Amino acid sequence: MKKLLPFLLVLVLGIFLAACGSEDAKDETNAAEPESEKAETITVTHVLGETEVPKNPEKVVVFDFGILDSMDKLGVEVAAVPQTNIPSYLEKFEGEEYVNAGSLKEPDFEAIHAMSPDLIIISGRQAEMYPELEEIAPTISMALDTTDYMNSFEGNMQLLGEIFGKEDEVAEELVAINETIDGIKEISAASDERGLILLANEGKVSAYGPSSRFGIIHDVFGVEAADPGIESSTHGQSITFEYVLEQNPDMLFVIDRTAAVGGEVGAQETVENELVQKTNAYKNGKIFYLDPDFWYLSGGGLQSVNQMVEDISAAYE
Repeated sequence: MKKLLPFLLVLVLGIFLAACGSEDAKDETNAAEPESEKAETITVTHVLGETEVPKNPEKVVVFDFGILDSMDKLGVEVAAVPQTNIPSYLEKFEGEEYVNAGSLKEPDFEAIHAMSPDLIIISGRQAEMYPELEEIAPTISMALDTTDYMNSFEGNMQLLGEIFGKEDEVAEELVAINETIDGIKEISAASDERGLILLANEGKVSAYGPSSRFGIIHDVFGVEAADPGIESSTHGQSITFEYVLEQNPDMLFVIDRTAAVGGEVGAQETVENELVQKTNAYKNGKIFYLDPDFWYLSGGGLQSVNQMVEDISAAYE
């Protein structure tokens, strides 16, 4: 027994040291985990603040139809959307497999909270509710700056690419869009046709010029403005049809808000009256009714901007 005692002591000591080593390794692993998790987030600076966003978030709530349009194009999963006035080409998001997040102006906070989202993406309409949404999950604003349309659009797309690991796909899409825009610019620069943008809404019309909500037509595509001095505002400048005749545009670009959100009086019924029929645009068959799904509801998306490019290109054919 005396001979075995030293051996037993060595054995017990060995087991004790091994156990300590195992605990130390476990502690080191646990200490490293937060760093690992931190490496899987990115810091996003946006108009409402700075937010730590998880890479490849699984449950995403999207309140901007332009961003929804882009995520759909990139094949990125969405968990919840406001299911009111969804553009027809994105109608699949009205399905029961998606959580109804309320409306663009009235989020369903209870439904959003219940789903425990990983990320919430908003735009200008939800800015006032940012603090409340931020309490539920990381929230970022991807509102489009229409006064600097392409830089804002490209920045948003590149951010989506970074968050969801779609950098190459985004880069490819942007190259194709910019190449087509360059082609339109060459044509518009050589043309002396002047354009006027109208938003029709239940029998009334507003005009939009450069640096406005629809100013991409002038600022990016290079269409000369019939009236460069139009007031730049979200809702446009309220006008009369005498004003339209006075400006006598060669091209009229019309967005029908009624068709987008509902109503009774259509844009064509409103616009093509006796006064407008005297303009060059009407006489030359150059009144273009732009799809409000793309132009009014989901501007700033990969699909919508592609459609905008096609629409303005067609105006010069």
